[in-house]
Amino acid sequence: QVQLVESGGGLVQAGGSLRLSCAASGRTFSSYAVGWFRRAPGKDREFVATILKDGAGTYYADSVEGRFTISRDNAKNTVRLQMTSLKPEDTAVYYCAARLETHNYYYTSASHYDNWGQGTQVTVSS
Repeated sequence: QVQLVESGGGLVQAGGSLRLSCAASGRTFSSYAVGWFRRAPGKDREFVATILKDGAGTYYADSVEGRFTISRDNAKNTVRLQMTSLKPEDTAVYYCAARLETHNYYYTSASHYDNWGQGTQVTVSS
């Protein structure tokens, strides 16, 4: 198990940028795939991006492809989500999640993950 703590959320104008961080505890973080999800008011939780345990591969939701970049630094037990060209529809609580990666596989469903952070609010004003 790993403990996850998100940070970096805030209020930004449309077209702006934010960088979210997910700090993980535990010495085996490099064995975990990590995903970012978000939940907007009145909507279901939505997949945003995921990264393989070694950082060799990433996968994005169509809605953020080309605007968001997920990366990780296993030496620092950190995963980041760089968000650019933000839109009001990106407003949500953003969560990072982790699970042991047993295959070279992109986990895009929330049900795949068993470790979650508390979330960080991102608000994009128009």
